[in-house]
Amino acid sequence: MYKRMLTGVAAALLISTAIVPRAAAQSEAGGYLAGRHAAVNSDFREAARFYTQALAQDSGNVELLESTVLSLISLGELEKAAPLARMLEEKNQTSQVARLAMIADMAQSEDFAALISSETTTDGIGPWVDGLVKAWAQVGAGDVTSALASFDALSEEAGLEGFVMYHKALALASVGDYEGAEAIFAATGAGAAGQTRRGVMAHVEVLAQLERYEDALEVLSTSFGDATDPELERMIRILEAREPMPFTHVEDAKSGIAEVFFTFAAVLRAESAADNYVLLYARIARYLRPDHVDALLLTAGLLETLDQNALAIEEYGSVSADDPAFHVAELGRADALRRSGKDDQAIEVLQQLARTHGDLAVVHSTLGDMLRGQDDYDAAIAAYDRAIERAPETAPVRWVLHYSRGIANERAGNDIEMEADFRAALALNPEQPQVLNYLGYSMVEQNRNLEEALNMIERAVAASPSSGYIVDSLGWVFYRLGRYEEAVVQMERAVELLAVDPVVNDHLGDVYWAVGRNREAEFQWSRALSFIEEDDADGEADPLRIRRKLEIGLDAVLEEEGAPPLKLSNDI
Repeated sequence: MYKRMLTGVAAALLISTAIVPRAAAQSEAGGYLAGRHAAVNSDFREAARFYTQALAQDSGNVELLESTVLSLISLGELEKAAPLARMLEEKNQTSQVARLAMIADMAQSEDFAALISSETTTDGIGPWVDGLVKAWAQVGAGDVTSALASFDALSEEAGLEGFVMYHKALALASVGDYEGAEAIFAATGAGAAGQTRRGVMAHVEVLAQLERYEDALEVLSTSFGDATDPELERMIRILEAREPMPFTHVEDAKSGIAEVFFTFAAVLRAESAADNYVLLYARIARYLRPDHVDALLLTAGLLETLDQNALAIEEYGSVSADDPAFHVAELGRADALRRSGKDDQAIEVLQQLARTHGDLAVVHSTLGDMLRGQDDYDAAIAAYDRAIERAPETAPVRWVLHYSRGIANERAGNDIEMEADFRAALALNPEQPQVLNYLGYSMVEQNRNLEEALNMIERAVAASPSSGYIVDSLGWVFYRLGRYEEAVVQMERAVELLAVDPVVNDHLGDVYWAVGRNREAEFQWSRALSFIEEDDADGEADPLRIRRKLEIGLDAVLEEEGAPPLKLSNDI
């Protein structure tokens, strides 16, 4: 049922942005078309501006009204969307977009009576959202008995009953019934929502109200293990000191309604629903509860996915420096800056974060990744050093840190350090295909330990058979071992997987030459040249060497280079 409801809402939203207004041929046509173009590109700020201009010419156009409401909600300007949504309802227009804005407006003004009496069978959002909003409105109206009955009735519907019970637990806690809330959290009834980070932390706060500090610490340990962060560490400190810990996750009915929209936004994001649709729910959660940092981070992440990096940077930047989630927001802001092509600013953000949150391994590893992307390998290695020093010995991320530092060492020409890092990564994750391939291919390029390299690369192919780069490595180690016919099979497969990669095509040319298929070799070398970008002079495929092979052949090039000649047979 729920998925069918989502499909209907999503379709309605898509239709609302696709209808050409009846008056589009009149004076507002330019504004409408510009707004529509901006909306298609998820440029909500420009879409809202152009649609508003068009509305000034034709304020009664229902399609324009709906498109403007949609853009304003996406932009987070619910206070501007509500009056336009009200105009749509006054025109007896059924619009789920307008309904979203109206629910947000009623919840913001705490008009719980209106929310309770709202007709949802004809113009509601969907049974789950409508039902949870109504139950929370009943809490806000002081009718907790009816609210609990509403939660129970809604939980009988198959599908998301776990999420309903999660909200019932939050509602009980919001009115001080911590025993009732704990009974739900302790059972399986809280469902998947209760197992999220936010759900676990709500459970811990409930246990703290009951002064069950050891149980709360056990819940944290079971759920997160050694993976702590400033927010979790703060909770642990308070619990260990037996200090008061208020219940903050839902403080009243309005924040409960905000939680409804956040819950479903998180669910939809996890199910890969349309990001611009999920954004509407996340924006409403933020509007009703501005201090909902999880909704803020979700909103900013959605904006990044939609390539609205300037808006994402604004969202991330609104988290205060004393917030426990500040480092998460700053990591997101740095990523959005990088996506915007502002690498220097991104690095500056991370360097400042390393000064204020230097005890967090993720800060240094992210800085290392950014510096490596800028080819500043020595600085990247230093950042990875600090990350590895701070990561717990049992942390699953340690193999990634060694792998990343190994790549930086390889690029910096530190072959001994590179190999040590890759072997350390394999000691932690023995069958990781990327590490196996990287180390194996590096040894092939150095023409050493070829049998060990073959073993590693074969394991990598077994783990990731559709990776063209790994299959290419297998073909290349066969070539270096003189097993040319086997090399042909793998290289042809690699070219099927990576048809326009210059290195793979160059390798296939060498393999063809080794088995006497010279004309096909020359064709592949020519293809490889055609795929090398003019500005990619530092790429792995060497255009000068490829041209030389086309001029005099591979045997002569190897002789010029003082390299071992091709084997006369496959006997090794």
